[in-house]
Amino acid sequence: MAYIGNPPISGNFQVCDAISVVNGQAAYTMQVSSANVSPETANHMLVSLNGVLQKPGSSFTISGSTITFASNLATGDVIDFILLLGNVNDIGTPSDATVTDAKTNFVSTSSAAGLQIKGDGTTDGTLQLNCSQNSHGVKLKSPAHSASQSYTLTLPATAPATDKMLQTNSSGVLSFVDAPSGAMKLLHTATGSNVSSIDINGYFTSDYDHYKLIYSVYGASNNTDTYVKIMQGGSVVSSSNYWYAGMGMYRASGDTSANTAGSNGASYWRISSDDNTNNAQYPTTGEMLLSNPLSTTHNITMTTTNIGYNSASTPNAIRVWTFAGQYVDTGASSGVSFQYDGGNINGTIRLYGIVNS
Repeated sequence: MAYIGNPPISGNFQVCDAISVVNGQAAYTMQVSSANVSPETANHMLVSLNGVLQKPGSSFTISGSTITFASNLATGDVIDFILLLGNVNDIGTPSDATVTDAKTNFVSTSSAAGLQIKGDGTTDGTLQLNCSQNSHGVKLKSPAHSASQSYTLTLPATAPATDKMLQTNSSGVLSFVDAPSGAMKLLHTATGSNVSSIDINGYFTSDYDHYKLIYSVYGASNNTDTYVKIMQGGSVVSSSNYWYAGMGMYRASGDTSANTAGSNGASYWRISSDDNTNNAQYPTTGEMLLSNPLSTTHNITMTTTNIGYNSASTPNAIRVWTFAGQYVDTGASSGVSFQYDGGNINGTIRLYGIVNS
């Protein structure tokens, strides 16, 4: 039903705050909980003065939130109560916990969502899903206002399955897909400051056959080379089962030269130049691919590429090395240990698992 003017404020039965009579005054402001209220008409009210109900329109009139009695009130008069009746067709403001599941019926249209979770001008809209005891909950939160984003994510049309991940197309339609082959998952980050070794142990699992280690390290002493050892059962292995070969390119003072290095039966894998600086500004940085560390059938293999700097002429003397090696033993590895041959090591190493196809 349409209305000319204000629609009825209805069905919200309220008792106005107590009003103190002022001698010789007929007009008073009506409030509920200290907020002005404006009944639709005088006929939507019950007013008691000195214990007598007053007739709307003749004993009192209203204008907005002001009630005016037919004559000035005097000291000793008592406004017993003012009850706002409202329109019986409207429920007004529901009490807490009175709206049941059966009474909610959120209907979406082509232009509007069935339910909106609004922000308050400072906090972004957030939907919380509670546990059974309502003591914990997880939240879905809108992007910040500054992002200016308006998009829709549509859930998949098929049921989820084991080891699937959600993927979206350009329209926000989600689907369950296999994890892409070759994707990497960060498993551990190890750091060290002037320590004998930086170890990554206990993070190899059957979920991955291949691992990538991203490193940025430097020695505590000049003219040292970076090397790596296998760990078994949490202990560093220094046996003579390490085989490696490498090629390096040097660039210094306008000259370039190539170098090679290798060993059969060493006690470690060498992975860098043998004259690196201990200057923290010029670390040896690179990546290592480590394969089959848990295999008891295949040798563990590694390939690594990095850049380092000569201790005597940094930053002009660049050392670029590529190494490959194998650990000639079928025992499973529990980890790797990064070290320097001339003292302690500093830096950060991150271990990633490469998702099997």
